[in-house]
Amino acid sequence: MTVGEKSFSSLLVLLLAGLALSGLADRAGRSYTDAAFERALITFGIARGLNAAISVAQGTEISISPAGVGLHLAPGQVLDPVNDLVERFSMVMLVSTASLGIQKVLLNIGASVLFSALLVAALLAVLLTLWRPDWLGKLPAGWVFRAAMLLVVIRFAVPVAAIGSELIYQAFLSDQYHESTAALEQTSRQISELNQQDVVESQEQRSWIDRIKDAGRQLDFDARITEYKEAAGQASEDAINLIVVFVMQTLFLPLLFLWLLIRLLRNLWG
Repeated sequence: MTVGEKSFSSLLVLLLAGLALSGLADRAGRSYTDAAFERALITFGIARGLNAAISVAQGTEISISPAGVGLHLAPGQVLDPVNDLVERFSMVMLVSTASLGIQKVLLNIGASVLFSALLVAALLAVLLTLWRPDWLGKLPAGWVFRAAMLLVVIRFAVPVAAIGSELIYQAFLSDQYHESTAALEQTSRQISELNQQDVVESQEQRSWIDRIKDAGRQLDFDARITEYKEAAGQASEDAINLIVVFVMQTLFLPLLFLWLLIRLLRNLWG
């Protein structure tokens, strides 16, 4: 290697050592991971709330007795298909939250004093090998570089994946997340209001004449079922949109960045 190449390589090694000791990448990665973790917890809570509202709707029966004939009707049963989707959505959010929790633990391990000291020691060995290759004796110098690059990849893999995932989220997924979560909250409130109306109608005490007058309105469940169907359709679309957001950010993108780093390591190792 020429003196210029050695100087450039030395500068790069010093920058990596400074980055490891400063914790700059760790703080950024931890901040982004905490933000994603909070979003996942909020969305998981929304999913469980929606699931509870749908379960109440499915179990609420409207009891009426027009002309002495007892009827028990449950318009909320139309929500049964979407309830299955919401339960799976809740499971996806649980997995996403666990994935982010694991990333936080790995960030803390990578940022530990012991691991940072080990990396800095390896980088100093690289510097010494660049300028004094004879200090290794008969040992091949390439192993020093390879060991250092392996530690660099392990040290910065999780922060780089967290930063990259958050940047992609902010650029392409943020609007979809906010719109879908707001819509799911609105759907949950709408279903809860419909549940309350059904409970009031089933428990309301009326005279026999009033019940006869209201029989036509009580038996007309088409409008109520239509409202439930509209809420269910919107909930399905929003749940799928959020599944895409969190699968992308917590599973696909971290694995993609990890794969790219492994490819880079293999090339450097070769």
